[in-house]
Amino acid sequence: MSSLLRIKPLLLNKRLFHSTRISQALTPLTHIKHPEFKRRADYAKITENDINFFKSILATNNIVYDTNDNPQESEMTKYNTDWFNLYRGLSSEIDRLCLFPTSTEQVSKILKYCNERKLAVVPQGGNTGVSGGAVPVFDEIVVNTSKMNNIRHFDAVSGAAIVDSGVILEALDQYVEPKGYTVPLDLGAKGSCQIGGNVSTNAGGLRLMKFGNLHGNVLGLEVVLPDGTVLENLSTLRKDNTGYDLKQMFIGAEGTLGIVTGVSLLTPRRPKAVNVALVGLDSFEAVQEAFVKAKEDLSEILSAFEFWDSESVGIVKDYMMQETNYPIEGKHAFYALLETQGSRQEHDQEKLDSYLGRILEEGIAQDGVMAQDAKQVQALWSWREKIPESIARAGTAMTYDIAMEVPLLYKMVQDTKKHFGEKGLFGPNKLYSNILGFGHVGDGNLHIMANLNEFEGHGQETFDHYVFDWAMKHDGSITAEHGVGVSKVHYMNQAKSKVQLKLMRTIKDAIDPNGIMNPYKVIPEH
Repeated sequence: MSSLLRIKPLLLNKRLFHSTRISQALTPLTHIKHPEFKRRADYAKITENDINFFKSILATNNIVYDTNDNPQESEMTKYNTDWFNLYRGLSSEIDRLCLFPTSTEQVSKILKYCNERKLAVVPQGGNTGVSGGAVPVFDEIVVNTSKMNNIRHFDAVSGAAIVDSGVILEALDQYVEPKGYTVPLDLGAKGSCQIGGNVSTNAGGLRLMKFGNLHGNVLGLEVVLPDGTVLENLSTLRKDNTGYDLKQMFIGAEGTLGIVTGVSLLTPRRPKAVNVALVGLDSFEAVQEAFVKAKEDLSEILSAFEFWDSESVGIVKDYMMQETNYPIEGKHAFYALLETQGSRQEHDQEKLDSYLGRILEEGIAQDGVMAQDAKQVQALWSWREKIPESIARAGTAMTYDIAMEVPLLYKMVQDTKKHFGEKGLFGPNKLYSNILGFGHVGDGNLHIMANLNEFEGHGQETFDHYVFDWAMKHDGSITAEHGVGVSKVHYMNQAKSKVQLKLMRTIKDAIDPNGIMNPYKVIPEH
C-alpha cells in the first residue's frame, strides 16, 4: 500500500473557478446566433423616466448604466455575457442597465415597477451559470443580487442558516465551519457563485450522492414575485405538511417565477475525518467496478466518486498546472477520485485502506495515491475542479451536463468523438477540439465539454443537437444540474411531455401573467 501514499504537496490557488472571465473575442449576440428568438413586441423599452425611477430607490453606485456603443469597452458587457462566452444580450440605444438592490424591499419596488411598465427582467447572481440563463437575450434589465450578502441568522442546534440570496457559497461555508457545520453543496465555482443562484438552478455539485439536492436541503425561501409581492416563507422547520410546499416551485425555476432574496438552508455537521484517494484505471468498465466496490466497502462514509479521462488531465496540465507533476505516474485512460467523510479517522482510514488494497489486488485499478493532509486533499481535488476552467482557457468552451445510467456515461463521449471525427469536424484545427468527459459517477451525471473554434456557421447548434438527441434516445436528461436557460429551451418540447409543459405554462402564467421574469428561458414558446 505504500504506493498509495506517493503524493507531493501541490501549490493551490483559492478555489475561484468562474471568478474571472477568460479574455477572448466576444461571442455574437444571442439573437443573431439564434434568430429563432424574437423580442416580444409587448415589452416596453427603457426610457429616461425609468432610469430616474430606479435612481429614486437605489444609490447611484448601485446602478450600472452604460451608453458606450463598443461592447469591448462597455461596463455592461460582463453582465450581458455568460462566463463561457456563448451567450450575450443585446445592448443598443439606452438599453444598458444593471441594478444592484441591497434589500428585499428594493427588489420588490423594482419588480412592481417593471411589471406595471412591462419591462422584462433577468435575475443574476454570480453569473457563473453555463446555460445562458442569467444573462439577457435582448434588452432585459439585469437585477444583480451580489450586494444582498448578509447572513441573517444561524441556529447552532439545528444547523439552519438563513441568508441573503447574494451570499457567496464559499463565504457561507467559511462562516459555519468554526461552528462545526458545512454547506451541503460543493461546486468548482464556490468562490463566486451565490446561494440564490444555486437554489434557482437547483445546483448539484460534487457531493450530491451524500447530501442530496437542494430540494431536500432548502427549508424555506423568501421570493419576490413578479408583481412585487414578497412571499415570506423562510421557515427553519424540517417538517411542515400544511398545504402545498410552495418553495419547491422556485427551486430550479431559474428566475422565471420571481427573484429569490432569502434562503433558509439546512447545513449538516462538518465531518471530523476526510480522506481522498485518486486511482488510475484502464477502462470505463473498471471505473464502474471500482464504484460498485466503493459502495460495498465504504457505504456510509462515501461522499464523492468522480471520474475524468486522460484528455482532461492533459488540458489541465497545459493551461493551469504546467509546473505541477500529476500525482499518478504513467498514463491511464481514466482516473477516479473518491472521498470519504466520517467522524473517526482511524475507522475511516482502515476502511479506505482495505478498499484500495482490494481494487489494486484484483487489478481493477492500476495505481493510486492517497492524500496525507488537508493540503493534499485540496491538491487532488484541484485536478478535477480545474477541468472546466482549463478548457475555457483553451478557447470558447461548450459544456453539457447529461444525466443517464452510469454504464452509458462514457459511451456518449466515445460516440460524440466518432460522429464528428467521421465528419472531419473533430481534431486539431478543426471546428471542434478537446472533446473530453468527466463527471459524477455517484449520481450518474456526465459533463462533456469541447472547444468551439469558430463562431461562424452553426457549430454550437450542431453539437447541441447531437448531444441532446443522444441523451434523449438513451432515456437520459438533457440537463442534470446546469438548468435549461437559453441553451436547451428549444429541446424542451422533446424532453418533456405535452402534459408536463402545459402544467409548467399554467404555473408561469398564473404567477407571471405579464411574462416579465427571465423571458425566453426554460419554457419554450407554444
